[in-house]
Amino acid sequence: MLAFEWIIGLLLGAVLLSALARRLNVPYPTFLALGGMLLAFVPSGPRWMLEPELALALFVAPVLLDAAFDTSLRDLRNNWLPVATLVLVAVGLTTTSVAVLAHWLMPDMPWAAAIALGAIVAPPDAAAATAILRQVNLPYRLLKILEGESLLNDASALLIYRVAVGIATAHHLRLSEFAPSLGLALVGSLAAGYLCARLWLPLTQRITEAPSAIIVQFAGTFTMWIVAEHLGLSGILTIVAYAITLARTAPAQMPARLRVPTYAVWETVVFVLNVLAFVLIGLQLRPIWERLDDPVRWKYCLVAAAVLGIVIATRIVWVMFYGVVLRFVIARGLLRTKTAPTVRGGIVVSWCGMRGIVTLAAAFALPENFPYRDLMLLTAFTVVLGSLVIQGLTLRPLIMALRLKDEDPVRSEVARGRAVAYRAALDEIDGDPSEEAELLRLEYRALLLRAGDDGGVASGELPADPLRRRAIRAARQSILTLRESEAIGDDAFHQLEEELDWAEMSARG
Repeated sequence: MLAFEWIIGLLLGAVLLSALARRLNVPYPTFLALGGMLLAFVPSGPRWMLEPELALALFVAPVLLDAAFDTSLRDLRNNWLPVATLVLVAVGLTTTSVAVLAHWLMPDMPWAAAIALGAIVAPPDAAAATAILRQVNLPYRLLKILEGESLLNDASALLIYRVAVGIATAHHLRLSEFAPSLGLALVGSLAAGYLCARLWLPLTQRITEAPSAIIVQFAGTFTMWIVAEHLGLSGILTIVAYAITLARTAPAQMPARLRVPTYAVWETVVFVLNVLAFVLIGLQLRPIWERLDDPVRWKYCLVAAAVLGIVIATRIVWVMFYGVVLRFVIARGLLRTKTAPTVRGGIVVSWCGMRGIVTLAAAFALPENFPYRDLMLLTAFTVVLGSLVIQGLTLRPLIMALRLKDEDPVRSEVARGRAVAYRAALDEIDGDPSEEAELLRLEYRALLLRAGDDGGVASGELPADPLRRRAIRAARQSILTLRESEAIGDDAFHQLEEELDWAEMSARG
């Protein structure tokens, strides 16, 4: 019962912290990290443990699928060069610099363990950055670069992590022995993810109840990760390929009555998983802190602080170096591109290096007997907390000071798409003589007139939507009164309430 009370309290506390973060325009993981640190030193706090093998499947699989589902292949293709350099070069440089630093500070640490530590802290979590970036007028291209990086750098970093942990735990194995299976895992993971996505929708199309459909979605995600890992494939790449393929096919086959609750549940689950990750890692800090002697304790703190510094510095150096080189190449006519990197854009990208749930989950997933596991857990939490506080709290003021402008291509694309959609709707009902069709034609024609023949910016709602919302509010109040007077029962009320909910959803705004 006590654990249940703690869970309720922690979830409510996380909701309050996220509300405070929104009020202060800072990413909510910043406050979750602070809360997890404070929780570690509460004398009567819970002592929860989680099997390390479960950490990546539980925390990373659904979070990664949620991010990959929203990824635009077009934007990835248009920004492939900066995304690729961040995913491959920045992650590789960060892993290497952290490994060298850790081995220098702790000479007894095996190189494989030092590389694993570098891979753990290498991937930034763009969820924290985009929480701020979407509130300001940041150029759309920078936003897409950061989102693309956040999706793919997890795969590159955790691939290095997987190899390093395997070498460290096997002792006698060498990287050359991993290479063939590693190449097979890369190709096999992408193929498996694609094929599973193609088979998934036809197999689950008969599930029409939202609760059952959502449960099957989560069960399928976890099953896919577990099976991929058992087969020696990369769970990360399998989930990414699966989600991107699914995102291209699901919208045409999933009805709105399933899609709306599905999105809401997934958003909630991702939030809860972030809360649990910060809480569980925070709870591991207290026993680590208590069993360390004072000299070792402060030496570990020094290592953690040094790793935090090198992680931030490496990203800044690489991003600015990349910008200088690319601008030089473009100026000499060696590369043709419509958008050259700017100094101000490079400053923003280099400062969007906050670490998050993937770093925490990877640290937690280390085997219990892994060399220097306590140091790596403490360092991972320090890097996450430090980057979220230092960069998360200063990112918005930095962006505002740089005065970057957004051309807002999404707004014009929405307007153009809306015009095309309602022209198609008009064509579909053009020959229908009914009164209902005539009313719809009047609405759609009014919308097209407001959009303009050239597909310019249109209003976000239909002309009749304000009137429709007023009518729905009155109807909702009437059925509330009927239930209060017991003229109708709860079953009838909930059925009518659902009908009004759908009607209200159709009246946007």
